[in-house]
Amino acid sequence: MMIKYERPISLAARWARRIARLAFGLFVAALLAHRFGPLATPNFVALSVLSAGLAALAVVLAIIGFVRLWQVAAVGGGASFAALVYAVVPLGAAGYSLSEYFSKPAIYDVSTDTVTPPPWIRPPDAQQGWLKRSAEVTPADREAQIAAYPGLTGRRYDGALDRVFQGVKTVAEQNGITIVAQEGVENAEADLEDMAVKPADAAPADSDPDDVPIPLSRPEVVTGEMPPGRRSSDILLQGEWRTLIIGLRFDVLIRLREEAETTLVDMRVASRYGGHDLGLGDAFADQFLHALDAELLGIAGD
Repeated sequence: MMIKYERPISLAARWARRIARLAFGLFVAALLAHRFGPLATPNFVALSVLSAGLAALAVVLAIIGFVRLWQVAAVGGGASFAALVYAVVPLGAAGYSLSEYFSKPAIYDVSTDTVTPPPWIRPPDAQQGWLKRSAEVTPADREAQIAAYPGLTGRRYDGALDRVFQGVKTVAEQNGITIVAQEGVENAEADLEDMAVKPADAAPADSDPDDVPIPLSRPEVVTGEMPPGRRSSDILLQGEWRTLIIGLRFDVLIRLREEAETTLVDMRVASRYGGHDLGLGDAFADQFLHALDAELLGIAGD
């Protein structure tokens, strides 16, 4: 008489696959809604944490399924493997975020000028939800930035303000910065006007060589008391930038200042949500400034 052996079924493996699929679908849906839809960052982070928790549970159940397969040849090896595949995405995103969170300083605002950072034209204001953070950047935050990102410094170019301003606008567009506010742009326009020679202003051919007009310095535009880090001759550009895949939002401020026949460019990048930018602010500022160096190649100073 033939005895038919029936293999047991691993319920843990089956539930692992179901939960992993749910975690994967939840993470992808939250990602798409955050990148292309109305989902705010605090809600996206909460859903990502939930999906990572579900994925971790699925991994535990998948391991139980593999153990049952080894011990009693229980059906469920394929389900356990599928669960691990589905869990890779949410757990990978969570693992990378945690590694950056603990390896980078807990700051959300970085600046190339840590003494007098460029002031915001429109101070960023967003509902933080459960991602609480300090409203002001403290000196301790700036010290933490200097220790963690010593290479984040401004740029000085041996070029006129209008030339550097054009380069900054070009690089900003190439790097996906949407300009939302600007001040002091007339300072660059004044430079262009000074370079133009009007026929009416040209000296007649029979005029006395000694009888020429004396060029006057450009008058300073006085608009009241300036905030720290701002001069009336500065140009300020404020914009918004989003990371490519996840779509995290950052506020960006660029300051151009003429100093001794050179133009100094400083930059400030702040995460719109949360008290930790995971090092993305420094990475983007460094990327932008290197691109600006390439755009203004040949007039870069020390």
